[in-house]
Amino acid sequence: MADNLKVEELDQVVVRFSGDSGDGMQLAGNIFSTISATVGNGICTFPDYPADIRAPQGSLTGVSGFQVSIASDKAFTPGDKCDVLVAMNPAALKTQYKFCKPTSSIIIDVDSFKKADLEKAQFEATDAAGAIAEMGIKQDVIEVPVTSMVKDVLADSGMDPKAMLKCRNMLALGLVCYIFNRDLSIAEKFLRDKFSGKKAAIAENNIKVIHAGYDFGANTHASVSHTYNVVSKQTPAKKGRYMDINGNKATAYGLIAAAEKAGLRLYLGSYPITPATDVLHELSKHKSLGVTTVQCEDEIAGCASALGASFAGALGVTSTSGPGICLKSEAMNLAVIMELPLVVIDVQRGGPATGLPTKSEQTDLLQVLFGRNGETPMPVIAATSPADCFESAYAACKIALEHMTPVAFMSDAYIANGSEAFKLPNLAEYPAINIPYVPESMKGTWTPYMRDERDVRYWAVPGREGFAHILGGLEKDSKTGAISTNPENHDLMCRLRQSKIDKIPVPDVEVEGDKDNADLLIVGFGGTYGHLHAAMDEMRAAGKKVALAHFRYINPLPKNTAEVLKKYKKVVVAEQNLGQFAAFLRMKVDGFAPAQFNEVKGQPFVVSELVAAFNKLV
Repeated sequence: MADNLKVEELDQVVVRFSGDSGDGMQLAGNIFSTISATVGNGICTFPDYPADIRAPQGSLTGVSGFQVSIASDKAFTPGDKCDVLVAMNPAALKTQYKFCKPTSSIIIDVDSFKKADLEKAQFEATDAAGAIAEMGIKQDVIEVPVTSMVKDVLADSGMDPKAMLKCRNMLALGLVCYIFNRDLSIAEKFLRDKFSGKKAAIAENNIKVIHAGYDFGANTHASVSHTYNVVSKQTPAKKGRYMDINGNKATAYGLIAAAEKAGLRLYLGSYPITPATDVLHELSKHKSLGVTTVQCEDEIAGCASALGASFAGALGVTSTSGPGICLKSEAMNLAVIMELPLVVIDVQRGGPATGLPTKSEQTDLLQVLFGRNGETPMPVIAATSPADCFESAYAACKIALEHMTPVAFMSDAYIANGSEAFKLPNLAEYPAINIPYVPESMKGTWTPYMRDERDVRYWAVPGREGFAHILGGLEKDSKTGAISTNPENHDLMCRLRQSKIDKIPVPDVEVEGDKDNADLLIVGFGGTYGHLHAAMDEMRAAGKKVALAHFRYINPLPKNTAEVLKKYKKVVVAEQNLGQFAAFLRMKVDGFAPAQFNEVKGQPFVVSELVAAFNKLV
C-alpha cells in the first residue's frame, strides 16, 4: 500500500455484493462477514436472492444480493443503503443501484458490460460508460476487468474457462478486502477448510484470485484516494471467542446444547422447505453428539415422528415454514392432548400458499397461536436476531421438557439466513433443565395424567418397570388415564392444559431507551428487533423521547406486559404483517388501543421509513 494513501476510520460501513444467482455473491458476502466477525466487528447480514432455481443469466429477475453492515460495536441492521456496491453485471447494477448512498463507491466488472449483456438488462447503451450515464449515476464507479483478470491469474491452473468464471466473486472479494483493510489470512483459512482433501486445488486457485483482487486495489488505489478501517470497540465484558453465525445454524446449536444439558438424545423429523431446510442440514452433521435426523416423506410424518421420539424419551423437534405448520397442525394437536415435549420450529416466509418462499414476513403468528382445532394452548417464543436463535431455541427446549408441552419456536427468513457475530457460549453457565420424570415412589399408584403443583404431567419413559401406560388422541380421565367422554372431565382437562401454560415463568419484557419518560413506546416481536432498535436510536439522537419494548415470549406473555403497555400515552406496534401481534395484545390487555405500523413486502423494515412514520406520532 502506498505511504501517502489515507486510511479513514469509521464506526460502520455497509457493503452489498450483487450478481447472477450463479456468481457466488452469497459466498463472497459470507467470507467477508466471517473475516469481519473474526476481528471483533459487529456484523449484520441480509442475503437477498430470488426464488427461481436458476433465472436466465444476466436477467433482471435473476439478481442475487448479499448486504452486510460492519460496525465497531454492535450492528443492529444490515443498513438501509450501502457504502460500497459490487455489481457483477448490468442487471445487478440496474436493480441494486437503488440501495446506494449518494456517497457510495460502485465496483463493476467492466468485462460483463458488453452490448449483449446490456441488452439482457434492458439498457439502450452499448458500453459501461453509456450505461452509467443512462442511469444518471453520479457516484464513483470503479471499473475492474474482473473476468479477464481471473482468466489471466488462472491461465496455468488447468481449469476450464467455465470453472474459471466461478472464481470471479473471489476477485471482487479481494478488492473489497483491500478497500476495508481486511486480513486475507482469514479468507484463506475459510477456503482451505471449505475445500479440503481432493478439492484442495480449488481452494488454492480461489486464494490466488483473492490476492489478485487485493493487489489490484493496492496497485491502482482502486481509483479512490483512501481506504477504510472499522476498528472493534468491544468492551471487556464482550471479549471472547466469536464466529459469524446465521440464525438457522444458531437454532441447530441451541437444540444440541439443550439436549446435552438435559441428558437426552436429540431427534429431528423434518421435510425440506425454504427457508428452514438448513436446520436439518446442520443437525445432520452432528451424529457424534447424539443427534438423529430423518428427512421424512412429508410434513405430517416429520412432526408425528418427532412426537414418537418424545414418547420414547428423546427431545423431539420438527422444523418447517408456514405452509408446513398448516400440515403439522394435527400432529401438534396430538402433542397437546398427549402432553409430551415437542419443539416445532417455524422459519416464517412470505405467504399465502407458496407465496414468496425466499422472502421474510411475520405472518404466521396467529397460526401458531390458534391454528388448531379445540382448546390447544401452546407456548410461543420468537427469536429476535440470528445469534438469539441459539438462546431462544434453548429456552424453547427447556420449556417443552420442564412443562411437558409442545412449543412453537418462531424465526423468519431474515434472521434465519442473516448472520451476526456470535460469542461462543459456555454451556456450564446455562440454566439446568429439570425434567418432571415420575418419581419411583409413585410406582403402583401413578396414572398417566397425574400432575405436580404446576399442573405439569409427570413423564414416564417407556421401559420403566411398573410405569406402563397408554397415551393417544382421545380425551382421557384426569385420574385414571382411561378414555373418557365425561363432560366435566373434558372441561377440567382443557382448563388444566391451559393452566399449565399460564403458569410457565417467563422473563419480564424489558424496556429500552427513555423507559421512564418516553413520549412514544415502540412495540415489536421477533426478528424486527434490530430495525426497531435502530429507529429508536435515531429518534433519540434527534432529541425525541422514545422507548422500545420488544417481545421474545409471546405465549404466555410476560407478567409485566399490561403494566408496560399502559404506562405510555402513545404506543405503536410495528410488525411485518397486517396487525396480528397488535390484535393479540388487544385481546390480552384490557383497554389497549395502539397505533400500528404494518408492512408485508417480504423485505426487512427500512429504518428511515420507520423513523418518518414514528415521528408523526410524537
